[in-house]
Amino acid sequence: QVQLVESGGGLVQAGGSLRLSCAASGSIYSIDAMGWYRQAPGRQRELVARITRSGRANVADSGKGRFTISGDNAKNTVYLQMNSLKSEDTAVYYCNVDSTFGPYWGQGTQVTVSS
Repeated sequence: QVQLVESGGGLVQAGGSLRLSCAASGSIYSIDAMGWYRQAPGRQRELVARITRSGRANVADSGKGRFTISGDNAKNTVYLQMNSLKSEDTAVYYCNVDSTFGPYWGQGTQVTVSS
């Protein structure tokens, strides 16, 4: 089993920045990749960014040029740096882990961008 603790959400004005953190514990050895998804009201959950254990990262088109995902293997933590935030980035952001035991999800953290 993998446990995830998220932090860093909040309220920010358009154009501002936030950094989300997700710390993993438990069966760390089983983790293949970590990432962030988001879900806005009335919309499906969508991938924001993902990084593999080897460090290969990808960011969804919606965040390219604005979002950066990075990982600290020593701390078992993944970060999502979000710059130039827009009102359409408002959503609940969920940390996700791909592991040999299956996917795990964090409890979600609210990001609200005011225009």
